[in-house]
This record gives sequence, structure tokens and C-alpha cells, in this order.
Amino acid sequence: MRRFLTTLVILLAVLVAGITALVLLINPNDFRNYMVTKVEQRSGYRLRLDGDLRWHVWPQLSILAGRMTLTAPGAAVPVVSAENMRLDVHLWPLVSHQLSVKQVMLKGAVITITPDSEARRPENAPIAPAGTPEPEQHSGWSYDISSLKVNDSLLIWQREPNEQINLRDFNLDIEQTAARQADITFSSRINRDQRDVAVSLKGKADLSHYPRQLAASLDSFNYELHGPGMSAEGIKGEGRFTADYSATNQTIELGNMAFSANDSQLAGQASAKLGDVPVYQLDLTARRLNLDTLLGITPGGDNDTQNHHHTGKPVIAGATDDHPFSVLNGFNGQLNLSADQVIYHGLNITGFKTQADNRRGHLAINTLGGRLGDGEFSLPGMVDTTGPRPRFELQPSLKQVALGPLLQAFSLPQTLTGQLSVDGQLSGQSFTVEDFAQNWRGAGRMQLDNARLEGLNIQQLIQRAVERSNSSVTAQQRTETYSAVKQLTADATLDQGDLRLNDLAGDSDLMALTGNGVLDLPGRQCDVNLNIRVLKGWQGEPQLTEALIATTIPLRVYGPWDNLSYQLHVDQLLRDRLQDELKKRLDAWAQKNQAHPQNKNVQKLLDKL
Repeated sequence: MRRFLTTLVILLAVLVAGITALVLLINPNDFRNYMVTKVEQRSGYRLRLDGDLRWHVWPQLSILAGRMTLTAPGAAVPVVSAENMRLDVHLWPLVSHQLSVKQVMLKGAVITITPDSEARRPENAPIAPAGTPEPEQHSGWSYDISSLKVNDSLLIWQREPNEQINLRDFNLDIEQTAARQADITFSSRINRDQRDVAVSLKGKADLSHYPRQLAASLDSFNYELHGPGMSAEGIKGEGRFTADYSATNQTIELGNMAFSANDSQLAGQASAKLGDVPVYQLDLTARRLNLDTLLGITPGGDNDTQNHHHTGKPVIAGATDDHPFSVLNGFNGQLNLSADQVIYHGLNITGFKTQADNRRGHLAINTLGGRLGDGEFSLPGMVDTTGPRPRFELQPSLKQVALGPLLQAFSLPQTLTGQLSVDGQLSGQSFTVEDFAQNWRGAGRMQLDNARLEGLNIQQLIQRAVERSNSSVTAQQRTETYSAVKQLTADATLDQGDLRLNDLAGDSDLMALTGNGVLDLPGRQCDVNLNIRVLKGWQGEPQLTEALIATTIPLRVYGPWDNLSYQLHVDQLLRDRLQDELKKRLDAWAQKNQAHPQNKNVQKLLDKL
């Protein structure tokens, strides 16, 4: 055993001595031009190394470099710049004075993907004769590094002016096999428009046919998003998918997609055909979509004001004031989404389905609907986003949807409840509750079954007023604090906040009504004029009660929705009604008793009446 240990120590000593001698004999700066030349030959990019290269032996034989930059041909800004770079090298090739790099490590690097860092044609480049076809463009870039590590770095990504995204704490680890199968680990943090998102992922990539084709699988993806316009807990979740990219066909396909966001889950597939006008296809299914947590909506809260002040995009002086929907102008695409359950403003929507087709800003909403409780709704239409402001045209259809939860969802008093059915047309320019209440226009037919007006018993109100005006009439005492109508119908017209109700009609066992009115949606006021006949509950002389049942009594209901007032003028109405009844009876008596001595006096009284 002692002899074995002695032999092992001698071998280690020889190995250390050999490495030391090798390091002393080989100057790493001898490889500077080799590295610069190889990088430019394979990619066209220019590598610059400032300062001397030096050896680092433990724990890995490496070459340490100072500041380095990697610049595309003709670019004004380097794609990659770093204060330190480490190249882990294989030992044995050094014996024959060859450099074999097995890992490149950058720390504190700045990766710039902007128009200034893109390759540019030199100003003095020769111009081909007219009619000569342009040469096929190739990036020339191929990834063949066995291991790449980028730690604690920054990635600057800019596609358009004033649209810069900074990825901080950028960490990337790529391990590639000889067959060009890569394991990728990535994490970063993005802060933009007062929103902060942290992302980490692990996956695999097949680089054997890169750059013509790339296949990848995202095994785990985790994210967490915080910022204004969302709940204090933020949005966090995980996901996975597979991806295939073809440079020849300019296509990207995503399959086996599965993502979660808080208590929402999505699955499906997507594809894209790249080009001057990209074409996207998105097919998704969901068990549950809680839009309240995703959009930061508090059911019954003032969400429109909150969302209005946190649009997610800062105001930039001189920038084009594009509306959020203008992004639809740049592509064609289709969306198919179905969800077992959707939560929106506290409403529980089941069997939700939507199918939309976009043609460069002309969005056709072919299907948008689901079930709300025992009712169902459909909201097809179209959206035109090509103008300075978007334009919505919708054909809403509601069938037996409970009105109470709808009013509660949008912070409206539940003064009127029932099962609502609507068929109509609407148009507007912004899809928010606030804008709908102020600027939308439309018309339709409304029906409310089992309508119930809380806080006002119209039948009791009229009967008590009649009792006070005529002591010969009494009414059945009732304790309900609401008015019930079996079915209420109206033709509705919406014009910039004024909802007008024409041909209003309703009936129940206790009363029948007609009328018209207007609802001020922004001001939450109403002014409705009703003509009511109370059909039951009268007690007294049969002729008088029959007259009251046939009498139409006007009632005006007005004021704030949560504190309604009314006007009811019964005295004059009853006097007129009783006078008509008296004239009718006197006239009948005079016709039967024409020879009676008092007939002349009766005729004089009829003339006065």
C-alpha cells in the first residue's frame, strides 16, 4: 500500500511539473491572432482582445483575457463586450502547440442586439451591374463551442426606436456534445415600464442542422411578474413546449405547450410563417382562466380608473400616439381558444369559446361566447384597428342571463334584477366599461323575465295614495319592499351614455304597465315615466274597484339608481275618474227615466260635468 501511494505521489508530481513546464514554455499570446482569424473566418465577426493573455492553472487550465469585444461587419457597436473572458482549454493539444477550447466564460458582459450592432454593407463596397441578381445572404454564423457560460451580464435588445428592453442579471449556460446536442440553462430579470419579470428555464436544442434548422424543447420554464395594474402577489407560473424552426421555410412551430399563470392553465400549439407580413396560428385550450388575477381586476372595484392610469407604456415626447390595438396591423393570424371556466369581474363563465381571424388590422370575431349561470351569451363582431382609433362593431346576444350578477360585477347597484335577454348592435372605440358607459352607440330589443325592482313597491304605493284620496276604497295590505313583473320588454337605444327605453311594457298578476324613459349611465341617474294599472288588491264598492282596475295611473320614477324618487298624482286622477263614472251613471238614469220630473235637473247637471 505504501509503495502504491508513493507511486501515485510521484505521478502527480511529474504531472504538475509537466503542466508547469508547458505553461512556462508556451506563451498564450501566441494564440491571439489564431483566435481572431478563426472567429472572422467562421462568422465574419471581428474579435478584439485588449491586454495580455495569461494562464490560469487551478482548478482548470485556462487562458484569461482582459477586455474583449465582438463586432459584426460594418457595425458601429459591438455585439458582445466584456471586461473579462476565460477560455478553458484541453491540455494535450498544447503539447503540439494547438489550441482546443472546451469552454468560453464571460462575466459582466454586455450583449447588444440593436440596429447599431447589426452588420452593415461598407460604404465603399462595389455595386453590381444593373440586372445582376443580389447574392443570397447568409449570416455565416455557426455555433460550435462545446461549452459557453455567460454570468452576471446585461443584454440590450431593441427592435424599434424607443422600444428598448434590458435583460439584467443575464445568465446563460450552454453545454454541447460532439453531435451538436445542447443543454441550455438560462435566467434573467427584465425591468420595464415599472414592471419587473424574473425568468428561468432549462431545455435542450438540436444544433446539428443549425442555422438552416433548429429543434428545441423547453423542459421547465418559470417566471414571476410584478408591477402596477396587477395584484400585490403578481403573476407567476411555469410552462414547457417544443419548438422547430426552419430558416428555409421561414416557419416556427410550437407544440406540446402547457403554461400556468397563478390559478390559470393554458395548453395547445402555435405556428408562425415569417415574412414581410407574418402569419400566426394559435390554438389553445384551458381548464381555468382567471382574468381577474391576470388583469388585476377587483370584482366590484373601480378597475377602469386604475387601468386608465397604468397603461403599461410610458408617454414619450414626439412619439406616435398609437392605440394598443395597432399591433394587429402588422400580421395575419387566427386564434382558437376554448376554456372550461373563465373568471371575469367575478363572473363565472363556463363553456367559453372564441374564434378570431385577423387580416392586418381587420379583426373578425366569428365566435365569442359561453354560459353565465343558467343563461348564455354570444358577442360576435369585428374590430378595425387600421385608423387612428380602433372601431368595434358587435352584435350582442344574451339569453336568460341573470342581471343581478352583471350589475354587481361592474359596480352598479342591483336595483333591478331578473333574467335578461338582448339582441342588438353596438359600436364604439374602446373596450372598457368606462368608455361603454360614455361613448358607445347602438340599439336592440330587451326582455327581462321575472323582473324585480328593489326598494319600491309600486302597487302598494298607488293603493295607499288612493286610500288617502278616497275613504270608500281600501287595499289589501302587503309587506313586500319590491315590485315584481313577470316579463318586461323594451326597445333600447344607446347614444353616448344615454340609454333610452321606448315601448316599455310589462305585466304580472298584480299589475300591468307601459311607458318610456332614459337612463344616464355615466351619471347613474334615471327618469322613467310609467302608466300603471293595478289589477288586484282593491276592496270596496264593486263599481268603484272595477273603475280603479281599468284606470291607468301615471308614475314617474327618477333620480340616482341607489336612491330613487317618485312622483304620483292620484287626487286629480281619481276626481276625473269618479266624475266620469258619475256622468256615466247619471246619463244611464236619464235615458231610462225620461218622463221623470227630475230629468231636466239631471240633464243640467250632466251639462255642467
